[in-house]
Amino acid sequence: DVLQELHTPPKRGEITHPVNHIVPSSTEIKTIAPATIVSSLIGTVIGIIPGTGGAIACFLCHNVSAKISPDGDQFGHGALSGVAAPEAANNATTGGALIPMMCLGVPGDVVTSVMLGALILIGVTPGPLMFKQQSDVVGSIFASMLVIQFLMLGFGLLCAKFGPYILKVPYKVLMPIIVVLCVVGSFSLNNATYDVLVALSFGILGYFMKRYGYPGAPLVLGVILGPIAEDNLNRAMITSHNSISILFQRPISCAFLILSVFSIAWPFISAKISSIRQLKKA
Repeated sequence: DVLQELHTPPKRGEITHPVNHIVPSSTEIKTIAPATIVSSLIGTVIGIIPGTGGAIACFLCHNVSAKISPDGDQFGHGALSGVAAPEAANNATTGGALIPMMCLGVPGDVVTSVMLGALILIGVTPGPLMFKQQSDVVGSIFASMLVIQFLMLGFGLLCAKFGPYILKVPYKVLMPIIVVLCVVGSFSLNNATYDVLVALSFGILGYFMKRYGYPGAPLVLGVILGPIAEDNLNRAMITSHNSISILFQRPISCAFLILSVFSIAWPFISAKISSIRQLKKA
């Protein structure tokens, strides 16, 4: 009976681990430290790249942390590092996105796009000269970011004990609300029924992907990065008069291509290394 109880998944709304303490212990901090540090660095770099954002950083850092963390096999089953890694990346992208916005006037994500519009409305033009001509605005932004971090921490600690009770909302109440919001959101893009049909088609596709064990993260990243990659590839081809060599001549683009090839080849390389090690042990 005890074994059956342990292997029986909890029902929705049943809180099996009540929140007794909201501040992590020293042992928990040591456990999540590697994933947090790595995810913060990756999130900052991704935030600097215009047009990316927190969604890409969260998926990427979750995957990277699962490989470097000692409890990576428990990701998705309550591992602390699996929660800390995406959150650290999401927070880091905010600071990273401020760099191109303030230095070049190019927003890094949706949040900095709103900030850019607000600065322009009050007569501030982001760019290199802003640090010299309007240094008081720059200081105010840095000070507000520092204060916001502590406000977010306090608000998060305050709501930590009440957050799990959201799980008590039954599916029969939650799912109709989600479906309505998805339909309204897709229709409001172009006020066309075609967008709603596309959203429903991808919902059916996601159902079968989950049913047969296919990960949804690559599909989400493809939908987010696809238009950005296509627009920039067209721009590069126009600039180089349809010469593909421009992608290899620039050090930044060449480095990203090398990283992309390595990330694709690494699972095969690691599997080969594991098989060799097993043969040596045998």
